[in-house]
Amino acid sequence: MRATAAPEEGNKVRLSVEIDETEMDEALDGVMRRLSREVRVPGFRPGKVPRRVLEARMGGPAALRVEAIREALPDFYARAVTDAELDPIDQPEIDITSGDESGAVSFDAVVMVRPTVAIPGYGGLVVTLPGLDVPDDEITAQIDRLRATSGELAEVTRPARDGDQVTIDIHGTREGAEGAADDGDLDAEDLLYEVGSGGVVPELDDQLRGAKVGDIFEFDSTIEALGHTVSFRVLVKDVKELVLPGLDDEWAAEASEFDTVEELTADITERLRQRRIVQAQLALQQKTVEALVELVTEEIPEQLVVEELRERVHDLNHRLEGQGMNLGQFLGATGRSEEEFLEELRTGALQSVKADLALRALAEVESIELTDGELDEELAAMGERLEMDVDQVREQLDRAGRLAAVRSDRRKAKAMRWLIDNVDLVDEEGRPVSRDDLKVNQGEEDSE
Repeated sequence: MRATAAPEEGNKVRLSVEIDETEMDEALDGVMRRLSREVRVPGFRPGKVPRRVLEARMGGPAALRVEAIREALPDFYARAVTDAELDPIDQPEIDITSGDESGAVSFDAVVMVRPTVAIPGYGGLVVTLPGLDVPDDEITAQIDRLRATSGELAEVTRPARDGDQVTIDIHGTREGAEGAADDGDLDAEDLLYEVGSGGVVPELDDQLRGAKVGDIFEFDSTIEALGHTVSFRVLVKDVKELVLPGLDDEWAAEASEFDTVEELTADITERLRQRRIVQAQLALQQKTVEALVELVTEEIPEQLVVEELRERVHDLNHRLEGQGMNLGQFLGATGRSEEEFLEELRTGALQSVKADLALRALAEVESIELTDGELDEELAAMGERLEMDVDQVREQLDRAGRLAAVRSDRRKAKAMRWLIDNVDLVDEEGRPVSRDDLKVNQGEEDSE
């Protein structure tokens, strides 16, 4: 078999294939053996039906040849795609050009292939990361949260403000409901509530700010989860503020493993810095991909976007099933229409396809390849997860036609690593960021 490929318009390739007469005869013999086993002919055992009898029952030699060509074409096409090193993204349009009656067979297959995109300027990408320095107010807030664990509530006579704990009676009536009996789930007495927490409805916090003991107020709120407007009546019974313990060494020794406030502050500062480093590492990968995607300006084949979208919907449905939900219930809980949700998914799918094509292009221009040893390491890791040896994993992937995809995925991962190592890093103030500063202290990382 011989195959040649020539570019066509619209990101398509014309694959011209010539199948030798001997190969076609082998395909025809294979069809004969299969039909001999499957066709029931009185007087003959399965597998022992003579060829001339089969030809007669199937409509003659020409009909058998048509069947042989139809059955063999997918395999010949797949071999031709491999030989020509094509990457199809759609089903081919196949046209038999000769040999449909006798002799060698030739056919053309026009198929859309994965495009190669341009990524101009990839060598000068600049990625902005969040700053690594911990602001003083963040350190203070963390210390105050620790102090709050040993704080005490004290009644106040001033109006309530954010952070105060208020005791309230609250009664809610749904729009159109006639009595409280139908709305018991919206009633609470002596409810301890933190002002500003947003724990019920936003309007409650708005009303409580500035409220005093004995105040009674009413307001309406539309609750999407219920699909109703609810009328609330609230009585403020008391207002308390959280009094924090003194910020001294005695408190530090009681509340932590440190003897002084200075030591405790230093530990909290370092932990917050390590957290910021982890956040910066995550931002580095995400923002690097986003910067690379911005370089892709070509129109992306719809087939790739649709396939990615289909996979995302399938994965979501699978996860929802595991939680005992379906897509309709999920959309209802999130308050989105199916059209809005699919458009959101499609936007993400398009970005994912662009990232895939851009990383493939980067691997090509930088000659990034996956060695056999690296592929073996990946297969070994997969085998460990699946409790299979490397040869078994390789055989299964090869049989499923997925081995090339695994190699491609690992190659793109290497390209991503190369890009992350080569982009310029700056903080939000435009100052250079050293990669050495992005290394997490292992002990701190484990404790987090």
